[in-house]
Amino acid sequence: MSKYNFDYLDELEAEAIHILREVAGQFEKPALLFSGGKDSITLVRLAEKAFRPGKFPFPLVHIDTGHNFEETIDYRDRMVARLGERLIVGSVQQSIDEGKAVEQKGKNASRNALQTVTLLETIEKHQFDACIGGARRDEEKARAKERIFSVRDEFGQWDPKRQRPELWNVYNGKIHKGENVRVFPISNWTELDVWNYIRRENIELPSIYFAHERDVITRNGQLMAASPHVNMDEEDVVERKKVRFRTVGDISCTAAIESDAFLIDDIISEISQSKISERGARMDDKVSEAAMEDRKKGGYF
Repeated sequence: MSKYNFDYLDELEAEAIHILREVAGQFEKPALLFSGGKDSITLVRLAEKAFRPGKFPFPLVHIDTGHNFEETIDYRDRMVARLGERLIVGSVQQSIDEGKAVEQKGKNASRNALQTVTLLETIEKHQFDACIGGARRDEEKARAKERIFSVRDEFGQWDPKRQRPELWNVYNGKIHKGENVRVFPISNWTELDVWNYIRRENIELPSIYFAHERDVITRNGQLMAASPHVNMDEEDVVERKKVRFRTVGDISCTAAIESDAFLIDDIISEISQSKISERGARMDDKVSEAAMEDRKKGGYF
């Protein structure tokens, strides 16, 4: 009898593929939420392994703040062209123009939280009953509390008290009309797992994940990209530094770190020695101790 030698990445991959196929089997109108970040890019690779040579049983959905990194949008468009899959873009700017979302004011204004409004509109418009996301339990304590199949009510809200048991990899996707489920196939992965998988699969990423020179300002102890989408004043000093980004979000709330890591092996080594989580570079998580949980209760990813 032949032997199969699975390493831990094989096990994580197999679990994620099983979850993706469960979504395809249990739901009528699923979607894969795509941000252009490494986690959603990893989900796309897993979807290729789960469903090729057929088409994906769901479209890719990008909630576009209009304040994204240019490198991320360029990557998104090239990837979609390569895959030949359907892309749906929900526009935060359109939500603002229609009076459904209110632009924040002030020096630290960001559109990141406004994505919730546009996401819920997009779910309702296309009647999605399941949305696949790249959240992981190691990112943040609110995400650590959430199940792989996470039920949201008819208002898109998450109630921690309505968590369903998930024993022996059995996932319950039963929902009432108007509800939807957020599904997290790589929930059990760590940041290092994702990077090791990217290295193993030779997955291309947006260039901002690797060390590059960029104009930045220091705000609240964090290096922010000097961009027209970041409200700057005379107190902000623009400096040229070699940086990279550990996580990708709205440009107005995503901080960089100083780094010389230009190769994936260098990044893996850097992360292994870091004492700060990747979401330590997200300004939107620093609003309060429960910032992420509050946003999730309101319908956030």
